[in-house]
Amino acid sequence: MSTLLILDLVGMIVAMVLGVPVVFAVLGAALFYYLSGDNTSTLVMMQQVQTSLRSFPLLAIPFFVFAGTVMAKGGIAERIIAFAYVMVGHWRGGLAQVAVLNSLIMGSMSGSAVADAAVDARVLVPQMQRHGYSLGFSSAVSAASSLIAPVLPPSTSLILFGLLGQVSVAQLFIGGVVPALLIAIVCMTIVNIIATRRNYGSVRSASATGPEMASAFRACFWALMMPVMLLLGLRSGLFTITELAVIAALYTLAVSVLAYRTVGWRELWDILKDTATTTSTVLIIMGASAAFSYIFAIERVPAHVISGLSAISENKYVILLLLNMALLLLGMIVEGAAIMILAAPVLVGIAQHFGIDPVQMGVLVTLNLTIGTLTPPVGIVMFTVCSITGCRVGEFLRELAPFLCGLIALLIALSMIPEIILFLPHWTAL
Repeated sequence: MSTLLILDLVGMIVAMVLGVPVVFAVLGAALFYYLSGDNTSTLVMMQQVQTSLRSFPLLAIPFFVFAGTVMAKGGIAERIIAFAYVMVGHWRGGLAQVAVLNSLIMGSMSGSAVADAAVDARVLVPQMQRHGYSLGFSSAVSAASSLIAPVLPPSTSLILFGLLGQVSVAQLFIGGVVPALLIAIVCMTIVNIIATRRNYGSVRSASATGPEMASAFRACFWALMMPVMLLLGLRSGLFTITELAVIAALYTLAVSVLAYRTVGWRELWDILKDTATTTSTVLIIMGASAAFSYIFAIERVPAHVISGLSAISENKYVILLLLNMALLLLGMIVEGAAIMILAAPVLVGIAQHFGIDPVQMGVLVTLNLTIGTLTPPVGIVMFTVCSITGCRVGEFLRELAPFLCGLIALLIALSMIPEIILFLPHWTAL
């Protein structure tokens, strides 16, 4: 790599650490390179930006974002929490278990860790405190369980990785299902252990009866059918990702407007504004990443990275462990979106060279970077939860430690046993 590129990368990282928005840091660094390089020009930069956005599959992003926003703001969350309360409220640490199950269900609709964590922090944390749970533990459960959302379809992170790395988004979606379930199991297990030690009881004296379960299921039936519809659509191959996104958007709108009657014209206008803001943010970041990816191609960065890793080892498991360590550390100091947009093409090249399935790489990268949202100094999920609940960061991190250990152990298992991620994608491809 040239000295110019190294200075460019250092400047970009420093800018983001100082709080400059990701898109301006990336575009500013790219502009600096194109203005300083001998064989490049700003015309080439703008060409790369606009060419990257002329992609039909990108239409999936606004529709999935719209569907997630409708689910988050359409009164669906309260119904799902009530359903989770009936299903696991009788377990030890019942309210904390409700938070995890709620994240599993909501994650399959919103695809956003921040949105899911915010719902739990506002609705469930006050209830947990009233039942004797510590503020730090309640906040930590809400944050840790939110990691399920970005791994489940319709995850925006998986869409970004797929589009930037030229990997099947449908296969990435299916590959995230089992890891998401395992994250839920890990969180529930840790909750059970801590609840036993601290004597956090259940919120129901007994398990729900059949009629209670049936009533709770009927109350949120239409909401629960969305993840089923997504998985069936992906499994059948009848729809492209873009078509499935349109169907998901229309379905969630119909459920909220007609079935639950929780969305009116005023709410719909707010939902459309939020969708436009989120979508424009994602797309402008993608355009900026394309300009920088072209710089990586000019500088032959993938070849240099692969050469450096090959000098260390040719064993793909060693390479995966090294990449996990690097991504975890980077995720703590640099926003995950920036790492994703800059590193996705390079990481896919590494995966192909060392015989790692790109779908496994995509799920691992997403989980790595999402873990970074729980830790300072960036920690967007951590700061979201702490700002809502009023929990001190130090107390939050102490209570989060067991969950982090469990999640990192799961990350290592997913790296060492690729079949955990790849079983479903391979099965659906048959």
